[in-house]
Amino acid sequence: MVGHADRATPLKDYCLGLLMPGERKSVEPMAAVTSPARVSAQHQSLLHFVGQAPWSDTALLERVRDQVLPVIERQEPVRAWIIDDTGFPKKGRCSVGVARQYCGQLGKQDNCQVAVSLSVATTWASLPIAWRLYLPQAWADDPARRKTAKIPDAVVFQTKPQIALDQIRAARARGRPWRGAGRRRLWI
Repeated sequence: MVGHADRATPLKDYCLGLLMPGERKSVEPMAAVTSPARVSAQHQSLLHFVGQAPWSDTALLERVRDQVLPVIERQEPVRAWIIDDTGFPKKGRCSVGVARQYCGQLGKQDNCQVAVSLSVATTWASLPIAWRLYLPQAWADDPARRKTAKIPDAVVFQTKPQIALDQIRAARARGRPWRGAGRRRLWI
């Protein structure tokens, strides 16, 4: 999932930083919160993990799904698939995909990143099973920006609905829909 065993602690710290309260979810404030006694070293560790260490977000989501979904389905079967786009406000313009676009957290257009997700849901719980950063056309068509951000050539511009359809196709190819969700409503 994350490759080498030495990436397990930075993954845990990164996830902890994402879940803890804080206005900014970048590695510098996360380092201060997750390791106040060694902020500089923690900052470097998190920077390396996020920016340099190869790991598969798809494999991570699959592992979480494999562990969490059976627990959710003990209560009741999946009733719906939910497609959503989630905006993350950003101050700068260097993070991959940041552009002036609609951000639901702010309720207006502003600088943000947007991710498209596919979740499964029961009446009491939901679980994201696919997640992909939306790459605006301006980013996709800018070779210099792509090179600086290390965006692979295989990543091309897709609209948010195209991303969602790819996520649905991939979920179905993995043997989905789950019990109860096959002919029910798709919530968007």
